[in-house]
Amino acid sequence: MKTNFWIPLVVVVLAFGMLDSAFAQDDEGPTSRLRFVVIRDSDGKPVRNAAVVLHPVKSKGKQAQGEMELKTDPEGKTSVDGIPYGPLRVQVLAPHFQTFGEDYEVNKPELEITVKLKHPGEQYSVYDDKKK
Repeated sequence: MKTNFWIPLVVVVLAFGMLDSAFAQDDEGPTSRLRFVVIRDSDGKPVRNAAVVLHPVKSKGKQAQGEMELKTDPEGKTSVDGIPYGPLRVQVLAPHFQTFGEDYEVNKPELEITVKLKHPGEQYSVYDDKKK
C-alpha cells in the first residue's frame, strides 16, 4: 500500500524537473523577468485566475518540450524570473474568453506583456433552428 503513495509523488517531482529543464540554459546566458497583465478588452478590468502558459520555441518556430503555467492574481497580474532570452510562445486561457496566443522575443532584462482578452464572438451554424 505504501508504494501507491510514492508513485504519484515521484511523478510530480519528475514533471517539475522536466519543466525546469525545458527553460534551463547555461549559467552564462542572460535571463529575463517577465510580468503579465491580463485584462478584458471590453472594459479594461483585470481577469483573475487566467492561465498564462509559456512554451519555449525552437528554431523554425516549433515548440520545444515542456511548458510553464502561471495564474493571474485578482489584479490580473503574474510574473516569473529566469526566462532565457530568445523566442517564447505565450498562451492565455480563461473561462468565457477567447484563447490568446502570440510569440514574443525575450531580449531585455525585464519585459511586461499586457494581454487583452476578448469575449467569444457570435457563432453561426447551418443547423440554426431560428427561422428568419
